[in-house]
Amino acid sequence: MERFVHGEESAFSELFARHAPRLHGALRRIVGPAAADDVLQSTFLSIVRARGRYEPGAPFRPWLYAVGINAARDHLRRHRHEELQPPEDLPERVAEPEPLADPGLSRVVERALAQLPDSQREAILLHRFEGFSFREIGDLLGVSETAVKVRAHRGYERLRVLLAAHRGEP
Repeated sequence: MERFVHGEESAFSELFARHAPRLHGALRRIVGPAAADDVLQSTFLSIVRARGRYEPGAPFRPWLYAVGINAARDHLRRHRHEELQPPEDLPERVAEPEPLADPGLSRVVERALAQLPDSQREAILLHRFEGFSFREIGDLLGVSETAVKVRAHRGYERLRVLLAAHRGEP
């Protein structure tokens, strides 16, 4: 990112190639597959526009995800009135680092995640699927580490209930 800030345009292509696929996966889980491409494009456009505000030496990935999460939230606010895609129509996950071995289970998990409140879903996605620490997520979302832990805990508990219901357990 520092190279891009200092005018090396090719560095932006490297950043995009390195980070876009994983960020796209996270955005798909937040805004849905239909909007993920647009939000990803908005995110990187914002990165280009805000490159002067990038702090040299700061980790790029958390900053990128903060911009992406904010773009996703903006998208959801603008499109709240539109009908959400039914959870059963969500496609399987595409090209992710560690996809679930069972595509059916993957769809069940995606549907369960879609039923969580935004704050819980974001905490789980960033922690479990993107590998951020609770502290990093707190910094990213502008909340305390404790708040992120509470959100994640409540989200995991709700996921347990939803997944148990899918298996037909009481």
